[in-house]
Amino acid sequence: MQPLILASQSPRRHELMRYITSDFEIVSASIDECVYENESVEDYVVRMAETKAENVYQNHPESVVIGCDTIVSYKNEILGKPIDKDEAYRVLSLLSGKTHHVLTAVSIVSSQKKKSFISKAKVTFFPLTSEEIWRYIHTDEPMDKAGAYGIQGKGSLFVSEIKGDYYSIVGLPVAHLQRHLMSFIQGESL
Repeated sequence: MQPLILASQSPRRHELMRYITSDFEIVSASIDECVYENESVEDYVVRMAETKAENVYQNHPESVVIGCDTIVSYKNEILGKPIDKDEAYRVLSLLSGKTHHVLTAVSIVSSQKKKSFISKAKVTFFPLTSEEIWRYIHTDEPMDKAGAYGIQGKGSLFVSEIKGDYYSIVGLPVAHLQRHLMSFIQGESL
């Protein structure tokens, strides 16, 4: 079997990938994450996952490379990682009491083929007070997370409902990835 590489810096993805296999390497991708004008949320997240996988694959053509990207969107606005605490406050205030979407795209690339898929989930927040939001921001947990929260951490206290794959929200839809990866390696289609 070809070597397997996860093109991600995320410790959460590293941990989740171990649910599938411990036989993989971690290589970070260096890409431009700008959003193109009029680009849909779905197109953006797939493009990011594919670009990460292809970026790493260029230096590891003997491998199967998995690239991933997770975004949070509300009313088709991409809510990325906050640049500062004020932006984290703005994003969390926007999500307070509302339902938003979390999309994780995964791209699998090898010398023979490329396959990409999206896993989507809906997350609803309880109404949040300003005090709750600032208390959370001061933990620094939201500062490196898309949508300014981590569902696997203290951000879970804001969540009233989830529809979809929890692990997609965390950043790696492991059940979907395992099935796609097996068909990819065995040459079958899902």
